Amino acid sequence: MERLFSPWRSSYIESFKTPTEKNGCVFCTAFEGTDDDANLVIWRGKHVFVVMNKYPYNSGHLLIIPVRHTADFLSLSAEESAESIQLLQTAQKALTELSNPHGFNIGMNLGRSAGAGIEDHLHWHIVPRWNGDTNFMPTLADVKLVSEDMAKQRVSLNALFQKILG
Repeated sequence: MERLFSPWRSSYIESFKTPTEKNGCVFCTAFEGTDDDANLVIWRGKHVFVVMNKYPYNSGHLLIIPVRHTADFLSLSAEESAESIQLLQTAQKALTELSNPHGFNIGMNLGRSAGAGIEDHLHWHIVPRWNGDTNFMPTLADVKLVSEDMAKQRVSLNALFQKILG
């Protein structure tokens, strides 16, 4: 099996070792903030919230995040778990309506060794995927193309969450 490496991602992951945000957690800072546009917040639930990934793998890359600051997946309450799944499903519906992807990657990385860039606060990723969305640019040119304006997409996704969840 041939492996392709993306060493540029390491500098992004390493940047989280030095806390620069309030409380040292970018997710807690985003939730506690009042500027949802600047923090890329899509939806605030009772136990879980949704933000756009500031450094997306693909256009529409969302994060589903428990409000409670925890890295312990097994500590999630029934309410936190249920709302997380509900918002993952809502995210898939909204992204499908917005951009009609061919598929999705949905998952969570638990711990640095599993690939968690922010290991101290649980979060799920939902990444829309299209046939042919991988190409030579990230591997050879250290460039990832994101074709959608994030501010415009945040407004559209927020409206879709409002429509789906009421």
